[in-house]
Amino acid sequence: MNSKFHDNFDKFERVLNSAIRNYDKAKGLIGIGGRKGRYDDYNFEFVGGANDKLRIKHYDKSLRMLWKAEQHAPHTGTDFKDLTKDEKAFLTQAKDSLSVAEKKELDRYSTEEYKALINAHYTQEQKQAIVNVLSLIAHGEAYAWMVSAEVLVDAESTGGKAAVTMQVLEEAKHFVVLRELLLAWDCEVPRFLVWEYLVMERTLKSKGLEKFFGMNVLVENIAMGLFGMFGEMPGLEILKMFHLDESRHCALPVNYFDELPMSWWQKYSPYAQLRRLSMVLPAIPLLVSIEKDMAVLGVDSLEFGGSLVRKVFHMTDRVGFHMVIPPVVLTEMLNDAFNMYAKLTRKGHDYSDFMSSESVTGEEMARIEKEVFDLYRAGKKVTSETGGKILNWGRKVA
Repeated sequence: MNSKFHDNFDKFERVLNSAIRNYDKAKGLIGIGGRKGRYDDYNFEFVGGANDKLRIKHYDKSLRMLWKAEQHAPHTGTDFKDLTKDEKAFLTQAKDSLSVAEKKELDRYSTEEYKALINAHYTQEQKQAIVNVLSLIAHGEAYAWMVSAEVLVDAESTGGKAAVTMQVLEEAKHFVVLRELLLAWDCEVPRFLVWEYLVMERTLKSKGLEKFFGMNVLVENIAMGLFGMFGEMPGLEILKMFHLDESRHCALPVNYFDELPMSWWQKYSPYAQLRRLSMVLPAIPLLVSIEKDMAVLGVDSLEFGGSLVRKVFHMTDRVGFHMVIPPVVLTEMLNDAFNMYAKLTRKGHDYSDFMSSESVTGEEMARIEKEVFDLYRAGKKVTSETGGKILNWGRKVA
């Protein structure tokens, strides 16, 4: 890893971040747009502050009092299956049931016992690296909460709205729990990187169900990848629960559009294809920004990126969110770009197929991802002959 290159890249990111933030702020002051998300990433809060008193009165209480139809409405004749195995076992032992497992998990993060656990397993440098990387998802969950709330308005059918409603609830849960988790590590929580800021703002500003692309196809796959990578680490086991939630979120577009297909224009609109590509591209330099933190944790950010790119484009292809450059071609182009970057910044680098890498750890999370991505096997692809011609042309230009 080239330290001088990374120092210069970090300086470039800070300058670009300042320019884009000030530009959006100026547009907002004169009322012609600007930043849409009412989220303060510098203070790790939504605009308006934490307001924990209101959260405890309504959000926490709503989760405590969340009732299950399998328990309370068995007489309806509908075969509800919304109880977990643990809840069923608990109901067998005691009739007045209501699980408090999640609340106990949340309380655990403020205890000295938990802090002692993470201090025993990680150095301060490793703790800060974990917080730096997971903060990407924590900030992203704040935006996913806002995005899914807007998608709820545009989703059609009772089932569609019910599915998105649960995603709104789970995004709220993810942000609240992740925030408590990261603050318990006693490390500075960094702001948005400009690359993530661009992805999230463009997702939030997308029209209608086009938000599914930025949120469920791109951002949720990044989240699932990071949760799948960290979920086996000491003190981070709860991320397996997040990983399971994200797998459902990733599967939502294919299930939704199987029932309510997109029109030809929604799939192939030149503007939509360009906009999708504009959301994907800022996620690539993000891999450079997190390379140092990933290296501290023994992870190659390019291998993680290759695994992520493969899954995102596989899903893009299947759902029908076409881009101006076909995913099979873009995958190879990015693999070439990754190798070019590695050759310039890493001594003795040999050409590697980064796109064949796998970032998920643990058998259970690997099984969940296999189940999710088996949904996307039937995607339409350009022929290998056409793809090869496009790639050869691109390599000659490069």
